[in-house]
Amino acid sequence: MNARKLALLGVVVALVAAFFILDLGRFFDLAWFKAQQRMLTDQVDAAPWGAAAVFFAIYVVVTALSLPGAAIMTLAGGALFGFAKALVIVSFASSLGALLAFLIARFLLRDWVQARFGTALESINRGVEKDGAFYLFTLRLVPAFPFFAVNLAMALTALPARTFYWVSQLGMLAGTIVFVNAGTQIGRIESLSGILSPGLIGAFVLLGVFPLIARKVIDAVRSRAVFSRWPKPAHFDYNLLVIGGGSAGLVTAYIGAAVKAKVALVEQHSMGGDCLNTGCVPSKALIRSARLLSQIAHSKSLGVREASAQFDFADVMERVARVVRAIEPHDSVDRYTALGVDCFDARARITSPWTVEVTQHDGSTRTLSTRNIVIAAGARPFVPPIPGIETMDLLTSDTLWSLRTLPGRLLVLGGGPIGCELSQAFARFGAAVTQVEMAPRLMGREDPDVSALVEARFAEEGVRALTGHKAVRFAREGDAKVLYAEGPEGEVRIEFDTLLCAVGRTPNVSGYGLEELGITLRANRTVDTNDYLETLYPNIFACGDVTGPFQFTHTAAHQAWYAAVNALFGRFRRFAVDYSVIPWATFTEPEVARVGLNETDAKARNIPHEVTIYELDDLDRAITDEVAHGFVKVLTVPGRDRILGVTIVGEHAGELIAEYVLAMKHGLGLNKLLGTIHIYPTMNEANKFAAGVWKKAHAPQTLLAWVARYHAWMRG
Repeated sequence: MNARKLALLGVVVALVAAFFILDLGRFFDLAWFKAQQRMLTDQVDAAPWGAAAVFFAIYVVVTALSLPGAAIMTLAGGALFGFAKALVIVSFASSLGALLAFLIARFLLRDWVQARFGTALESINRGVEKDGAFYLFTLRLVPAFPFFAVNLAMALTALPARTFYWVSQLGMLAGTIVFVNAGTQIGRIESLSGILSPGLIGAFVLLGVFPLIARKVIDAVRSRAVFSRWPKPAHFDYNLLVIGGGSAGLVTAYIGAAVKAKVALVEQHSMGGDCLNTGCVPSKALIRSARLLSQIAHSKSLGVREASAQFDFADVMERVARVVRAIEPHDSVDRYTALGVDCFDARARITSPWTVEVTQHDGSTRTLSTRNIVIAAGARPFVPPIPGIETMDLLTSDTLWSLRTLPGRLLVLGGGPIGCELSQAFARFGAAVTQVEMAPRLMGREDPDVSALVEARFAEEGVRALTGHKAVRFAREGDAKVLYAEGPEGEVRIEFDTLLCAVGRTPNVSGYGLEELGITLRANRTVDTNDYLETLYPNIFACGDVTGPFQFTHTAAHQAWYAAVNALFGRFRRFAVDYSVIPWATFTEPEVARVGLNETDAKARNIPHEVTIYELDDLDRAITDEVAHGFVKVLTVPGRDRILGVTIVGEHAGELIAEYVLAMKHGLGLNKLLGTIHIYPTMNEANKFAAGVWKKAHAPQTLLAWVARYHAWMRG
């Protein structure tokens, strides 16, 4: 805490202490006021404006310091100044005092609270940002919530001070009127409880709930307005129609069928989507074959003097295709038909909020009616508009699987997860790989030390990684294909045989009716949804890569649960998507996995944190397997074992991270991990040892010094 905060805290503590030490509370007692009412009334009559100013100032101080007595002062104001004048004085004094209490608490506590509990408070912050004024208005109207507690609680959120002031003034007005009016008849009042009868409290509660009810009514009216230009069918063919048969669409359809809804699934290409056919599955199959070649190349480290492998790249790619075929039944039409889903191998086009036109491959069409639609149309590789790129016969992560001849010189555009995984894999097969990345390092979403380990391994394996280089233009010079790129040392000329573009993916948002319905897109071209995955139309949802914010198969499946449940049961209860614990992995070697914050993010967001690092070169199993490289990095709340985020670099990082995902999801700290038995010798022990490093750094040194004295005494 800085000097300014300490000074303000000292002043507040001194004033509050003086209030109680000097027993100033006796002046804020109803009996005392009644006894002194005539004298105070005479003083007000003698100097009305001066008395009003003093009363106003005292009221502001009392409410700003959250001292007891505001209710008595409100009654006194009504008795001394009359209803109209007292209402104005008390209304503005209470609002100004509440604002000062709000600002004091915000200055002293908000940064600390947000830093310590920021991750847990993210959903609250989003709710306050969206509906904070409604929440505050409700709290102000209901006397069951102490006003000082409301001041302090709202100060810890992101609610703007201006909004806090005007909503407080408006929300407290009803209660102020009641108390000021009661004050004009103070002779009849024996206690504060006599003012707020159960009936009056009930009326306040109803009044407080009114804004939230009004908000629901407004939302319902807006929904009806959105639907107004579309005729609604009297009957529906389906409860749920899903557009897209990738991860998000399949899980949505599965959940719908599991709860006995009538579900249709429309997919115009291949069931399983990108993950099965062109993404996760084929790439990991390719990486596995490449990894074997790398292990054979490093056989001497395992005591094998000589080892070699002969392969035909076409055979490798045939194996990749075989793996895809082996997994296909999990996502097949036959399986989902058996589950009760009507599957359509066709192109979908939304024609109204309740109808979808389905066009078969033979050109025949059919219109299906449905109560709810889930858009799970996925994404496709993005090809940047670089001059000359259209003449390059480029490959993407969607099209490279038709390759049967290993490229001699492969140019990879992009240094993200896809580009890195494929660059290393093709280099291990023997291609001369040049990787061009505009950012200053590979895998820019990760910490610099993570990028450094990956780049060092790439350099060892012959991948030429040109970071900080911007692709400027492509050209054909005779028989040569050339990229000209701008780097730190000027223009670089790169000849290549095959171009692989891996600079990201763009959502599929055109060609199936979004434009005609007016469904809005975000700036990044993803479908715009609310926290419940609803689009402009409350019965049309979107999930997966088409809406983001994460483009992972497991996140798409995660969102699918919310889309299906909100679509089918949202009239009873809706669930906001929980993004608090999202893990991911990049399957390079070394493997990189992460969940939650890393150092880069924590620093960018000014989140206080401690960093604990356990180096894997100290792990027994890593040493036995000759994979003693990488680390486990854990970010925790300063002085506590609560986990903010974890990055693991090394063998099986994607599997090791699961323990931390579970811990973060269920609020388990490093002490719990340290107290859990881990099998020896396994890579999983790294998680326990990382917790041990944290524990050692937080060992109670003073206590240990006394323990050492005790042991010395016991030795005589």
